[in-house]
Amino acid sequence: MIVRSQSGFFSVQTDGGILVCQLRGRLKQGSKERDLAAIGDRVQVSPIGNGQGLIESIEPRQRMISRLAPTPRGEYEQIIIANPDQIVLVFACAEPDPRLRMLDRFLIITEEQSIPALIIANKTDLVTQEYARDLFGHYVEIGYKIIYTSVPRREGIDELGAELEGKISAMAGPSGAGKSSLLNALQPGLGLSIQKVSQATGKGKHTTVASELFPLSGGGYVADTPGLKALALWDIEPEELDGYFPEIRRLVANCQFSDCTHVHEPGCAVLEAVEKGEINEGRYDSYLRLRFGEA
Repeated sequence: MIVRSQSGFFSVQTDGGILVCQLRGRLKQGSKERDLAAIGDRVQVSPIGNGQGLIESIEPRQRMISRLAPTPRGEYEQIIIANPDQIVLVFACAEPDPRLRMLDRFLIITEEQSIPALIIANKTDLVTQEYARDLFGHYVEIGYKIIYTSVPRREGIDELGAELEGKISAMAGPSGAGKSSLLNALQPGLGLSIQKVSQATGKGKHTTVASELFPLSGGGYVADTPGLKALALWDIEPEELDGYFPEIRRLVANCQFSDCTHVHEPGCAVLEAVEKGEINEGRYDSYLRLRFGEA
């Protein structure tokens, strides 16, 4: 598995240790519209000595997180991470206040890519338990798993560790939400190592940056994915959006019109559920803003 990628060099974790590899020439032939290899990819390698190797083939990706990058020749698909088992979305209950519309945007990406999402409501020591659950509780009702965490109190740390163990996890969330502190609480030094890579990634498009999966002492890997914050919903058509809100998706078949936008149509099951309080108003507002390009 590729665990690090930088400037055409790939660190591949093998049963015999790490090999620093490049792609075999034939893999580079043909049109290049997306990254050929990325962290998380499973590959076949040939050792060539001195800890180096060649990547002979790349196994088909089960899933991935990607984004489009404009180039002089057109759009290019950048693979942020291949084959993640889950996306861990870290948001603070306070300092900073949670931007739930950003969380909703992330959740649409996980739904579209069929990647399980785990929500971390961090810094619970800054608010009451009741307040934290008022903020995030409706996500549990939709079907998402939430862990409430506090590093000073070590609340939820062991539970988070158990959820990461043995999995490839992509972490995302706004600055200041406490990802590094959480990771340091799980494994001393881990958060600092990831932060260095993430800061380099944010310095600009001309900076040589690395993508990296960091091993967990209990098994599994974790990667910070700062690029997710700017991820556009580029491959989702507006009329498809209701399919990526689970609480809306299950009601669509009950709408009177098959092309219902869930805004003004008579016989709309979604509007009826919003009026009855069965759909969270904030989530419905996120749907409207994303549906009509206001987010």
